[in-house]
Amino acid sequence: MSCVDYKKYTSYVDCLIRITHAEPFDHDSYVDIISAICKDYRLAKGVTEFYNTPMMEQRGMGDSFCDFDNGKGDKVLIRLRILSETKAVVIGTLYVCSEDEPLDDEDIRQLDTMLRIIIGFVSRRRLIKKLEEFGFFDVQGFRNFRAFGRYMDITNNENKLGGKIAFNIDLHNFTIVNQEIGRENGDIVMRKYYELISDTIGDTGIIIRLGGDKFIGIFGREKQDEVFEIFKGVPIAYDDAGDQRVNISVAAGVYMLPNPYMMKSYGDIMDKINLAGKVAKRHTGESIVAYGDKMKTEYERIKKVQTAFPGALKNNEFQIYYQPKVDIETKKIVGAEALCRWMKDDMIIPPNEFIPILEMNTYVADLDFYVLDHVCHDIVRWLEEGRDPVRVSVNFSRMHLIDMDLTDHIIAVIDKNNVPHELIEIELTETTTDVTFNDLKRVVCSLEAQGVKTAVDDFGVGYSSLNLIRDIPWNVLKIDKNFVPEDDDEENVANKMFKHLVSLAHDIGLECVVEGVETKQQLEILGKNHCEIAQGFYFDHALGVDEFEERLVKRFYE
Repeated sequence: MSCVDYKKYTSYVDCLIRITHAEPFDHDSYVDIISAICKDYRLAKGVTEFYNTPMMEQRGMGDSFCDFDNGKGDKVLIRLRILSETKAVVIGTLYVCSEDEPLDDEDIRQLDTMLRIIIGFVSRRRLIKKLEEFGFFDVQGFRNFRAFGRYMDITNNENKLGGKIAFNIDLHNFTIVNQEIGRENGDIVMRKYYELISDTIGDTGIIIRLGGDKFIGIFGREKQDEVFEIFKGVPIAYDDAGDQRVNISVAAGVYMLPNPYMMKSYGDIMDKINLAGKVAKRHTGESIVAYGDKMKTEYERIKKVQTAFPGALKNNEFQIYYQPKVDIETKKIVGAEALCRWMKDDMIIPPNEFIPILEMNTYVADLDFYVLDHVCHDIVRWLEEGRDPVRVSVNFSRMHLIDMDLTDHIIAVIDKNNVPHELIEIELTETTTDVTFNDLKRVVCSLEAQGVKTAVDDFGVGYSSLNLIRDIPWNVLKIDKNFVPEDDDEENVANKMFKHLVSLAHDIGLECVVEGVETKQQLEILGKNHCEIAQGFYFDHALGVDEFEERLVKRFYE
C-alpha cells in the first residue's frame, strides 16, 4: 500500500514546482517540503551532487547538498544521474533504513518524479551560479570589469552614485614581493588584501581586478578613512599562524563623485581615476592622489594630444633627430640614437610633453614604427649618396611586447627599405614582471637571429635584476645617466658601482654605452673605467638630419 494518497502526492509536486521556480528562492520553505516528503515516504536521507564536468565527477571535485538526514540511511533506494547539455553532472540519491518496510512500486515512481524535479532545480540554480562566475569573475576568482559595470549601471539607475569615491590602485612593488616570498605566497597576499578592501567597503561599493596587481572600485564616502588607511599600508599575513607578514601599500588615484551625480559613461569615471592613478604612481611612498581641477586641465591636454596625434602622424609632423654615439678614445662617431620631435605650427614640442601621453594607449607603438621607417629611409639615402652610415638605434616601447609577431613587423619595415640588418639597433627598456620578461627575451632572441642588434635601455633605473643581462642575449648595455659619476673619488659608492657595472658588461661580452655624459671630467672617468662609447651633451645634443649628416662627414670630434 502506498505511503501517501495521489492527492497528497500531487500537492507535493505542485509545491516543489512553485518553490523551486520562485524568485527570490525561499530556502526555508524548500527544506520544510523536503523534510515532509522524506517523513511521509519513510526516507532516511536525501543527497544531491553537482559536478561541472564528468572528469570532475571522477575526481570527486564538486558540491554536495543534504537537506534531510535522520542518521539511519544505510540503503540506496533511488539514484539518478543526469548529464546536462553543458556536460554538467547532477546526481540525486535517496536513502532508506534497511530495517523499515519496503516501499511499493507506486511510492518509488512518485519519488522518482519528485527527485527529477529537485535535480532539475539544483542543476538550474548551480548553472546560473556558474554563469555568474564565468561572466563576472576572472579565472583567479576576482570580480572582473563586467561586475564593476553591472554595479555601476544598477547604482546609477537607482540614482545612488552621488557622493561615492571611485578609485584605481596599483600595488607598490608587488613584483619584488613575489620575488621575496614566492609567487604562491604572493597570490595569498594579494587575495587577502583584496578581501580586506572588499570587506571594508561592504555593501557601499565594489572592488574588482583589472589584471595583475591593478584594481579599481568604488565605495561610500563614509568608508573613506578606513579604506584610505588600507591604501596607505597594512601588514598582510601569508601563513596560517600569522607570523609571516609583508606590508602592502598602493598608489591610488581617486575621484570624489559630486552629489548629485548621474553617470553618462564609464569612460568619464575611468579617465579620471586612471589619470589620478598615473600621477600617484610617479610619487614615492604612500600615494593617494585625488582628481582635481588642475588634473582636469592636464586631462584636457592629454585628450588634445591624443586627438591630434593620428593627423600629425599622417602629415609627417614628427621629425627625426639623431644624437651621436662617440668612441671615447678616438672621438669618432660610431653610432647614433634616433629621437623624435613634434613640429607643430613652427614650434618644437619636446618629447616629454607627448611621449608619456602616447604611452597611455597604443599610439606610442605607431610612433615607434614611424621613427623606424624614417630612419631606414635616411640610411638608404646615405648609402645611395655614397656616405658611410653608422648603426642607428631606435627606441621601442615596452607596450610592443604583447605583439607576438613584433620581430616580423620590425624586419618587414627594415627589408621593405632594403636596409642591411646590422645598421639597425632596437633599444628596449628593462622590465620588472615575469610575463613581460619572457616576452622581452623572446623578442631579443628573435631579433638576434635576424642579425638586428639590441640594447637594454636605461639599465639601473627600474628594479633591474642580473637575470636581465644573464638570460637575454643583448648586444649593448646602455647605462643610465644617473649612474654616471660626478667626480673621480674612487671611494664614492657611485663610482664603485659604475666601475663594476662597466666591468660586468665587458666580461659578458656587451658593448657598453653611457648616456648623459656632459662634462670633460665625466668623460675622463669613463675612459679610466674602459667604457668605450659615450652619448651626451658633451659632444652634441640631438641633431636635425642635415646637421647630423654634416657631423658624419667630419666623423671626428676635436
